[in-house]
Amino acid sequence: MVNSIAKRFLSSVGAGVLGSALTLGVVVNTDILTPQQQKAGTEDSASKPYNVQQTSTTSPLNLSDMVEQSSSAIVGIVNYQEMGNRFNEETKSVEAGSGSGVIYAKDGDKAFIVTNNHVVKDAKKVEIVFQSGDKSVAEVVGSDALTDLAVLKVDAKHVKSTLEFGDSNSVRAGDSVVAIGNPLGLDFSGTVTQGIVSAVNRSIDVNTAAGKWTMNVIQTDAAINPGNSGGALLNAEGKVIGINSLKIAENGVEGLGFAIPSNEVVPLLKEMTEHGSVERAYLGVGAVDLGDIPEMYVRDLPQSVKGGVMVGSVDPESAAGKAGIREQDVITAINGEPINNSAELRKFLYTKLSIGDKITITIYKGAEERTVKLTLTSK
Repeated sequence: MVNSIAKRFLSSVGAGVLGSALTLGVVVNTDILTPQQQKAGTEDSASKPYNVQQTSTTSPLNLSDMVEQSSSAIVGIVNYQEMGNRFNEETKSVEAGSGSGVIYAKDGDKAFIVTNNHVVKDAKKVEIVFQSGDKSVAEVVGSDALTDLAVLKVDAKHVKSTLEFGDSNSVRAGDSVVAIGNPLGLDFSGTVTQGIVSAVNRSIDVNTAAGKWTMNVIQTDAAINPGNSGGALLNAEGKVIGINSLKIAENGVEGLGFAIPSNEVVPLLKEMTEHGSVERAYLGVGAVDLGDIPEMYVRDLPQSVKGGVMVGSVDPESAAGKAGIREQDVITAINGEPINNSAELRKFLYTKLSIGDKITITIYKGAEERTVKLTLTSK
């Protein structure tokens, strides 16, 4: 009876199966001193004066120039979804949301745009609005819910320029940055906000369409509002060092915006363009944090078990299913590394393991501990 109740409980709260399943510009107003060496006279060394260098201040690219050159590569993105009801067989396409995107490549008559996955999620049609006001329908080439990134392909006839990615590893706290995007919709398209990098390599926990995930992001105080998502984080050279993704929106909180670092974005864009998704190692279980399980279902676990996840569902064709992992098993470690919750399980699986890796999983069934060896596959 308890087992049937447990299964029903786990079925209702189990996380989705783990598997392949996540914009500001630096403006430095620094004058550059350019030496102009004077030709020395013909006097001998005893009477020859010191070499004289003349300096003049030049500004190869000021803030306004950088913004003007970059803005044509920032686009608006409109997500259209079909609406209807059971009393009317007809459906209509309605605007469900909007965001921003960055044109980063052009290949022949096609151009490629990076944006956030949540901007185009569940879209039946994706419309691109260029700086000129021209519009074009885009194709979603690939997306990844965990990293919240998506790649779009669009006709290049309206594309005037593309933006280059910079090195996000060189970004330091205090660097000036600029965000360009469409806050609060296309009525405010091309909005520019300036700030600084508040922190680098900041880790924040987010809820994605693929489950809980810890994102490594660049924190900035430049204004990022709904609609800025997918826009560019630019440095002083006008290079993209991040893709605006989210902000903390709470009463009394200001200036906490986050961007996905460019060095993490670039390899994911390549993989999504080639495969349509990001391929990750697939275990094949749905997991529930032990902290979310009523005590009566885990009371047989030894007191030494302080964390872990209970298996709520198993894909019978997965590596886990074929290795004999079953519902209600409790996973506490992989390769000897403790697993305290589902987020840690997902993070360990996707960042430290690869398809084809052989792993050892520590499992408890009640008070009995055992280990299971398996080889990870793709989904």
